[in-house]
Amino acid sequence: MVRSTAIWDPAQYLRFAGERLRPALDLLAQVPLDAPARVVDLGCGPGNVTAILRQRFPQADVVGVDGSAEMLAKARAAVPQCRFEQADFFGWQPAEPVDLIYSNAALHWVDRHAVLFPRLSSLLAPGGVLAAQMPDMYDTPLRRIPLELAATEPWAAYLSDVTSAPGILPAAEYWDLLRPHVGSLDLWRTTYMHALSGANAVTEWAAGSSLRPFLDRLPDERKQAFRQAYSDAARTHYPRRPDGTTLLPFHRLFMVARMAPG
Repeated sequence: MVRSTAIWDPAQYLRFAGERLRPALDLLAQVPLDAPARVVDLGCGPGNVTAILRQRFPQADVVGVDGSAEMLAKARAAVPQCRFEQADFFGWQPAEPVDLIYSNAALHWVDRHAVLFPRLSSLLAPGGVLAAQMPDMYDTPLRRIPLELAATEPWAAYLSDVTSAPGILPAAEYWDLLRPHVGSLDLWRTTYMHALSGANAVTEWAAGSSLRPFLDRLPDERKQAFRQAYSDAARTHYPRRPDGTTLLPFHRLFMVARMAPG
């Protein structure tokens, strides 16, 4: 399978900014730091959470890191008081140890977590914190439907080698990966019942994230038909409620790891 380096659509992603922001705030509330000097928003996207990190830690040097030039352009315009760097998660290297590596809904886009997470912990200063939140949705209709469509005609001709984000590891495996390297570790899982409005609401949600690799590989004249096929399949699993709302159960894994003090 080829993991698409999709050209992200910041405007589409931010259509559900409120729903996507709540887990970020829930994660930030558990960060046990009062005044970190060096803060990194890893996988910063369009910078909406980078701005919150800047507000929470006004004296810190806050840097956003992302692999998408489109997202970084949006972030630089939205948060000009912060610095931004384009890099992938495995290649990024801070100039000095970091007090807080914060990552909201980003690390699940890459695999090799057995390498990545110990690497990130090694970049922390004594007493530093790695705080991460990742969607845990791989085995749900939201994520299965585009893969099933991509395996059938007429879509297979364009999409047979495309996939979305890999599934994350079981929570216990993150414990085993991180606990030997850190002084303390907290893991928890939360299911958010996102109440979405409008027709084809689940498709609109997915179009800003997990559906992008598939849409970006299709010719323009095929995109709408694929979206409609996705909507038709999603409706069975995520029906509109009597009041018109569509409920999207969304599972997320959280972790806060803190290095031992120096």
